[in-house]
Amino acid sequence: MHLRIASVNAASGRDLASGAVDTFVLTTAVAALDADVVAVQEVDHLLPRSARADQTALLAAATGSSGRFVATVHGTPGVVDGFTPAERTVPDEPSYGVALLSRLPVLEWREERMAPGRARLPLPVPGQGLRWIPDEPRAVVAAVVATAAGPVSVLGTHLSFSPARSVAQLRAVRRFAAELPRPLVLLGDLNLPPGVVRRVLPWRALVTGPTFPAPAPRVQLDHALADGLPAEARVSARIERVGGSDHRGVVVDLTFG
Repeated sequence: MHLRIASVNAASGRDLASGAVDTFVLTTAVAALDADVVAVQEVDHLLPRSARADQTALLAAATGSSGRFVATVHGTPGVVDGFTPAERTVPDEPSYGVALLSRLPVLEWREERMAPGRARLPLPVPGQGLRWIPDEPRAVVAAVVATAAGPVSVLGTHLSFSPARSVAQLRAVRRFAAELPRPLVLLGDLNLPPGVVRRVLPWRALVTGPTFPAPAPRVQLDHALADGLPAEARVSARIERVGGSDHRGVVVDLTFG
């Protein structure tokens, strides 16, 4: 059984070089990965800056997948007092969050939100320089997908760029994952380097290498971690540019069963 999974920080479809948002370029780049399951971070939903596109729906259509969007904030992140925490996903509410796409049958969806820290954090905002922005809530979304070798759990998340908060959130993801079927793969922008991730979550790293910043990456922030993989599983992985994002994507091929 062969399974290709990927993680992409979409950066809302914004091109790092030009600053322009182009959802078509994003969806084309994600579709080119030809992955069975894709975790996508920094996804816009009906926001003015991305021409009010439902990026999850467009990504799902481009990849031939079913998609689940989980809003973490309503409004536009990166704007001082410009967003509010999302307690749930509202279909017609302009929002921002994470998404998970699967072209395999999904047996079960699960999601959980994680509270933000209380401090304001320095964040580079396109066209505005460095701004002090309230920390955002975060979320983890899981799909239990049907494969020829049985169910596989795939999780996607995007953690805080406050190190103390992201460590606490990674522990919360571990608790959330405890009752999900194995094998299990966690994908996402964890905003933590591999050494810290290993200490908090000692699962098998499926890909190793710098992912950020995309033009000349120096640190790995984007990860694929597995728990409960069969002993005979074979893993092949790569890191590559996806559209104009400031993060490189990770792509993992698993063969087992």
